[in-house]
Amino acid sequence: MSPSVSADTPPPHAALGAVPLLAGVPDDRLRELWAASVRRSLPAGRTLRHAGAPATHLLLLLRGTVAATGHTAAGRTVRYGESIGPRALDKVAVIDGLGHTATLTAVTPCAVAALPRDRFLALTDDAASVRRHVLRVLAAEARHQQARFTATATLPAEARLAAWLLTEAATRRDSAIPVGTQQDLADLLGLSRVTVNRALTRLRRDGLIAPAGRSVRVLAPELLRLRAAKGA
Repeated sequence: MSPSVSADTPPPHAALGAVPLLAGVPDDRLRELWAASVRRSLPAGRTLRHAGAPATHLLLLLRGTVAATGHTAAGRTVRYGESIGPRALDKVAVIDGLGHTATLTAVTPCAVAALPRDRFLALTDDAASVRRHVLRVLAAEARHQQARFTATATLPAEARLAAWLLTEAATRRDSAIPVGTQQDLADLLGLSRVTVNRALTRLRRDGLIAPAGRSVRVLAPELLRLRAAKGA
């Protein structure tokens, strides 16, 4: 006797509809995309893709956290940021076909669906509404990256850290913000580990944040905004 399934249980392909890039795609098309995708569960630490590798599939992070990193000519690691599922990863590489823009590594255990590139491009070619939505998502991310670049290039260390924490806190339901190691955070913000340590210590000492292992909780967002504004 097969186990009963609640009428309230969403079908498996609904997981794709939770990915912002695919929001609004009709249910029948989501079923097709689900059938065409390859799903995998990956442990923390597993590399999903290497920078420069052909982007043959659109990676849809259904659950978990993935970090994007690269290396400078001098061999320094640059941490571009982290993506928390549900989210589409490295969309630009899939659209322009020039190879992955970063190395993607699972920070936590992850569930990923890999959708063939031609199926995704066909979807955007066939449906004008989907194409417009994809362009809006890409435009919003471009604006976010530009704002982040400006902050990284111009703000003092403590203001840079405060601004990043506020941005991350605004996108999470959980008040805990994963930051990785202090070196991870330094690579992300374009600072040295010592500088990050000092900035975290000052913010903790003043009661604005509460570090806990590899996470940080924002305790006083209003005061943190004042710290971020000092560098503006």
